Amino acid sequence: LRWRASVHEAGHALAYMLTGIAEVKAASVGLHGLGMVATVANSRRPQNETWLMNTMAALLAGRTAEVLVIGETLAGAGGADESDLARATEMALAAETRLGFSRHQPLVYRSPGITMSDLALDRELADRVNTRLLTAEAIARKLLEEHRDLHHEIATRLSVTGVVSGDELREMIDNPAARPS
Repeated sequence: LRWRASVHEAGHALAYMLTGIAEVKAASVGLHGLGMVATVANSRRPQNETWLMNTMAALLAGRTAEVLVIGETLAGAGGADESDLARATEMALAAETRLGFSRHQPLVYRSPGITMSDLALDRELADRVNTRLLTAEAIARKLLEEHRDLHHEIATRLSVTGVVSGDELREMIDNPAARPS
């Protein structure tokens, strides 16, 4: 369970850092496989559609890492309103209804009163939200596949130590010679 949580959190940390959307302060795993990545948003990045998709990719990167390394994901990436999957879905819904990023009627603003439960009633909207989520997942998958060894090194260090600082992560990314062999 600790290894799986380390794989998951290393996926988030790597995606945040490689996309540049947030500075990682620390990644940690603890008891019962609970983990987290503490970040500070990069305020120099414009909050455009690319930023949104990269943010969604970083949210989905934990789940994607589990699939790539372990072959399946646990329910922990979803299941609650504050989960990675719920947050990514909410962002995709906002892109399609409130942020002006939709290809379908991009200038029509829909109230935040449109919720994820409305997706059950509007199949076209649900399809567009799902397409965004699949695109974000593909971004995460590409990042993780291109940096498979680095992801494994981060996950291993996290599993052994329980906490990896942002400085350590930056050193691992910026200076491959500093990585453990």
